[in-house]
Amino acid sequence: MEIKIGILTASDRASAGVYKDLSGQAIIDTLNDYLSSSWTEIYEVVPDTQESIENALIRMADKDGCCLIVTTGGTGPAKRDVTPEATESVCDKMMPGFGELMRQVSLKYVPTAILSRQTAGIRNKTLIINLPGKPKSIRECLDAVFPAVPYCIDLLEGPYIECNEEVIKPFRPKK
Repeated sequence: MEIKIGILTASDRASAGVYKDLSGQAIIDTLNDYLSSSWTEIYEVVPDTQESIENALIRMADKDGCCLIVTTGGTGPAKRDVTPEATESVCDKMMPGFGELMRQVSLKYVPTAILSRQTAGIRNKTLIINLPGKPKSIRECLDAVFPAVPYCIDLLEGPYIECNEEVIKPFRPKK
């Protein structure tokens, strides 16, 4: 089964070409470090509007067949930060433990981590994880939650994801 992973950046300025999307690239670089399985990226940058984020999530999950979508941006308290609302709107189940762990880890580095609203959810057979927008925070947050991701995708009947265990060790219960 082919492994397709969506990388979605929510940013008005990056989507308009005002600056380069470093956060989306940080996700791709991190996944390339983690994964020993071959995978295909489905990458998109959209403006910070709930409709554009929802449309991209739905397309990546339903049409492109991504087993995992990792978003960056739009998780703060500002008016234009609507990625968690878009995620919740398109998901069948929410997975609050992801956001709880990411905030806990981020608090070790910055007291403003409590302002972050990152979360995760499931749409059909796709796990969607919202990450903060700073490249350094992306790696810190993924290091914390990724050990649970391959097993979650197993439970969703997705492709079997293998990791470079010298970089990240996935947890799967013993059979």
